[in-house]
Amino acid sequence: MSRFKKLPILCLALVLAAAATAQAQNQYIGYVYPAGGQQGTTFPIRLGGQGLAQASDLVVSGDGVSVRLIDYFRVMSNEEFSLLRQQLAELEKKESTIDDAMVNRMSMLELPASLSSPEKEPAPTDANSNPPPSEQEAAKQKLIRRIQMRFAEDERNAAVRAHTELVFAEVTVAPDATPGRREIRVITKRGISNAMSFYVGQVPEVARRPMKTSQLPVLGKEELAQRKRPPEEEEVQVTVPCTMNGQIAAGEMNRYRFSASKGQRLVITAKARELSPYVADGVPGWFQAVLRLHDSAGNEVAYNDDYHNHPDPVLYVEVPADGEYVLTINEALFRGRESFVYRITIGELPFITSIFPLGGRVGEPVKIEMEGWNLEQATLATPPLNAPPSVVQLTATDGNYVSNDLPFVLDTLPECLDAEPNNDPATAQKISLPMIVNGRADQPGDWDVFAVDGKAGETIVAEVQARRLGSPFDSFLKVTGPEGKVIALNDDHFDAASGLNTDHADSYLMVKLPADGTYFVHLGNTRQDSGKEFAYRLRISQPRPDFELRLLPSRVVLRSKSSAALTVYAIRRDGFNGPIKLSFKDLPEGFESGGATLAAGAEVVSLAVKTSLTETEQPVKLTVVGSATIGDQEVVHQAVPTEDKMQAFLWRHLLPAEDLPALVYDPAFQPLAERIRPLIRDEDRPKDVKRDLQKSSVDWYMRQFEGLYQEWYLTDEFANREIAKIEARLISD
Repeated sequence: MSRFKKLPILCLALVLAAAATAQAQNQYIGYVYPAGGQQGTTFPIRLGGQGLAQASDLVVSGDGVSVRLIDYFRVMSNEEFSLLRQQLAELEKKESTIDDAMVNRMSMLELPASLSSPEKEPAPTDANSNPPPSEQEAAKQKLIRRIQMRFAEDERNAAVRAHTELVFAEVTVAPDATPGRREIRVITKRGISNAMSFYVGQVPEVARRPMKTSQLPVLGKEELAQRKRPPEEEEVQVTVPCTMNGQIAAGEMNRYRFSASKGQRLVITAKARELSPYVADGVPGWFQAVLRLHDSAGNEVAYNDDYHNHPDPVLYVEVPADGEYVLTINEALFRGRESFVYRITIGELPFITSIFPLGGRVGEPVKIEMEGWNLEQATLATPPLNAPPSVVQLTATDGNYVSNDLPFVLDTLPECLDAEPNNDPATAQKISLPMIVNGRADQPGDWDVFAVDGKAGETIVAEVQARRLGSPFDSFLKVTGPEGKVIALNDDHFDAASGLNTDHADSYLMVKLPADGTYFVHLGNTRQDSGKEFAYRLRISQPRPDFELRLLPSRVVLRSKSSAALTVYAIRRDGFNGPIKLSFKDLPEGFESGGATLAAGAEVVSLAVKTSLTETEQPVKLTVVGSATIGDQEVVHQAVPTEDKMQAFLWRHLLPAEDLPALVYDPAFQPLAERIRPLIRDEDRPKDVKRDLQKSSVDWYMRQFEGLYQEWYLTDEFANREIAKIEARLISD
């Protein structure tokens, strides 16, 4: 089935799956900032999202990273902010005091590291001239700063309302934590959020002041919604090596100034699209970062807006002279908002630009060539001989730093190398089926042709893996018969399992041969580029019927003693149409499932799981597997958890996640009241007040007061006085 036929089917399946699970998956995070930190450090982060009420914890995948929840800012009503404004005005009066319970609470409370707010810690005092503030005064000032922080973080007219709830936390990364990508989620008393990318870095880091939620622009007056920042925040001085964390607002460019010496070989890598792969309401569907490097005279030294087919840019610079240099980053269309988060790493660091071959046969040693920058002292970590068929990530280390990673395929078929010259049928390379050919585009316009003997009625498959393995090779396949007639051809083949890929440039053909004879498989690069990085893997074989499984969503949330449904999507390979049995593997105690079956030819099915538990304190990990009889073999594959992501108003993708966590929550849960408000004395109730409020209105006001009071924003005195005013306005029965 072609990409254009299959994509609408997948999209429809995703829409139906999303509708079925929407009610149970309300917890969402749209960004985390900063999106990582250095080994051996502790630092604050913030996450923006929605449905995060009663946030109780955060988790990061892998070992060596711990997270401590600091605070949660919900979206407050206009009435609540009016009450806070009144409370703040009262606190700022010199003679005002706060109650003892509030003093104790403020002494224990940790304010979030909300660097976008105007609050500042009190300046140190000189004990000889100004005595330190009393405990009462210090607590009052802390409460003032806390309320000011709420005002500073609030945006009544948000550009993206799904980012307006804030979670503040502190992350600690162990010195020996493995560098690279992780996933972070927020846990609440009612569910688990989606996963966001989070990186463990190796070099010192700096982070710009966090942005507050962006304002919704008005058509024709977009400049009014642009963020106002002082000039000193536009440029940051850094020392190489360094990782710079920032966010891009609309119309902005961020600058970093550093000193470099002639001959330094600097690798500058940006992570932007990689942190948040898909944006639903913008074209091209992600934060398209642009990097520029200028010398002290303003001359452009280097520029990049993507790296091959990867949207995130990479620069390699051999520093031409001693001096200061300025690195800038902006969004290609000068869009921006708080979720346009980036990480830029700069230094003389190892970076792999390509490996060859792109894969090998299971159980056999393979010599892998490595190309790149600053690799003279680096060693590539190759997969162990006992590794199973899979895609593994390879990195190199120079003893100090670990490089970027590149995928490497392990397969079971025989393998060989492309042998030149083989540019036409007359010089075609003879292939015995089945075979995987590892080759490269050696020169512009290069064609590699392979000769295969076939029989009438026999079916052969030709499949390219290149773009899915990080190669810029853009394949084109065609099969010709003994007399040179084109039997089949293909340029791009859509692969729903390749959830991070938006340029499906790998080719695929399954051809039934019309007669006995020698057939020729022609492989070319449509863009006619060439070089060591333009590598490919070409499988020529009889069909290998198989399947992959993707499931939605990437987390399971169940009410007490109830059930939930996942949607499982089958990606069928090489014509496999048989039934697939689905089940959970080693379900924890308190969970059960009857499984499900994907009928022959079906692509989507619902898989239910139920629980006898009332709640779970922490998420538990679930695993879904599918089994099918293919030929005389029982084939079992694990399903990959995914999130349904929309790109640029239209396209949908199955974005993979590492784990499938499940949480059981008690819908009757209510947090215990931390405070008991003193009774209002009769003499404190106002007299002769106009009674103009129905009971429903009074109850609404009381809920506003109670929420703020239990969150420790209101003093006893203020709360009782204002509540007394409201209660006095109740219309008598």
